[in-house]
Amino acid sequence: MVDHIVRSYDKDLDALERRIAEMGGIAEKMVIDAMDALSQADTALANQVVATDSRLDALQREIEEQAILTIARRQPMAVDLREIVGAIRVAGDLERVGDLAKNIAKRSLKIGIEARVPRAIVGLRHMNDVATELMKDVLDAYAQRDTARARAVWERDAEIDALEDSVFRDLLTHMMEDPRNISFCAHLLFCSKNVERIGDHATNIAETVFYLVTGATLPGERPKGPHDYDSHPIGTQAP
Repeated sequence: MVDHIVRSYDKDLDALERRIAEMGGIAEKMVIDAMDALSQADTALANQVVATDSRLDALQREIEEQAILTIARRQPMAVDLREIVGAIRVAGDLERVGDLAKNIAKRSLKIGIEARVPRAIVGLRHMNDVATELMKDVLDAYAQRDTARARAVWERDAEIDALEDSVFRDLLTHMMEDPRNISFCAHLLFCSKNVERIGDHATNIAETVFYLVTGATLPGERPKGPHDYDSHPIGTQAP
């Protein structure tokens, strides 16, 4: 009977792992596709990103429901409970990453093909590449329960903040050079904040991995870039 319960619990955890892996793959592709849609004025791809978000939302609900049922049936303790709590946390962060990617895609649709400044997107694309890299690394860290890799992602949070600062200054320069750039660059400012938030969610997942494995929080304060943009008027667009 005990062996049966253990095997059933392992099957529950495996099911959660598979859904998290699927969510991670979808969220990562959404981030890449949203930036491609923005830089290439690809409305079809932008609409595809927006449509994909519903699948991510559905997976998050499935994970939460499965996690609650598993807790009710198995009554796990200690590290086993952390596995389930970790899955709920990661699913929440991945769902939010999808929302942020969707916001970028929606912003791309608003911009259309008018008054584009291709060189203004270069810094934002680089920032998005780093955010995507952090997402990939932290999802690998979660799958492998690799606290060293998770901590490396956590420590790179300041890198995203610094890149956002650089993008912010570049876009202001483009706006001052030619007032016709203002509308386009203002849209990009919102996109850069969304990318910065994607980096924050990668960092959240890194903290969850460390908690899942050790039962403790990462020591010290989360690394931050040179400026605190939480007080900046440019914010994320509501999903």
